[in-house]
Amino acid sequence: MKSIIVIGGSKGIGKALISSLLSSYDNIINISRTEPEISSGNVTHYACDILTDDLPDIESVDGLVYCPGSINLKPINRLSIEDFKDDFNINVIGAVKAVQKYLPALKKGNNPSIVMFSTVAAKLGMPFHASVAASKSAIEGLTKSLGAELAPTVRVNAIAPTVTDTELASKLLRNDSMIEKMNERHPLKKFLQPEEVADMASFLLSDKAASLSGQIFEMDCGIVSFKL
Repeated sequence: MKSIIVIGGSKGIGKALISSLLSSYDNIINISRTEPEISSGNVTHYACDILTDDLPDIESVDGLVYCPGSINLKPINRLSIEDFKDDFNINVIGAVKAVQKYLPALKKGNNPSIVMFSTVAAKLGMPFHASVAASKSAIEGLTKSLGAELAPTVRVNAIAPTVTDTELASKLLRNDSMIEKMNERHPLKKFLQPEEVADMASFLLSDKAASLSGQIFEMDCGIVSFKL
């Protein structure tokens, strides 16, 4: 039996990931505040707030994906210290809590792998992204450090997506004009769908990515890589 823990699988990329893993994992454990709208005997849900609740005990698992994040875009003079703390807590402290809790279970798994999420704003300076870029940059450092520390037993990678069409990014894509401008900002003239990011996460969890660890994968639709 192949088992995986998805933290935050009820919405957005996490929800798309659970859907993509249904055929390849016998046991998908979703840990989030709300239950995913997925009806399958493969999925077990634990209602849990990652920052305030105790995480459920799990004996053995083959993969861990940490999906929660934030998009808190404000000028620096409007970002409070509490904003920075809140973003750091959900993006970084929650991930550390999950890794510390489930590392013993991962070490009992088969070719175990951890996947976390950064953002293109950690590489490309963008106005109003100071708080989210700071916390996601910490995720990139955590990915590399853990990858080294846990080798060769547990692989650790991160995905750094550009704007993805999820509820979290809804304010950035709230009308046709904003959608058109977002497409035009990217050299590939598109932004991401959650299923695309989920497919990358699925690959990184799989044995096909057995040689990859400590890597940050830019899913940027060209915005970081190209200047046209």
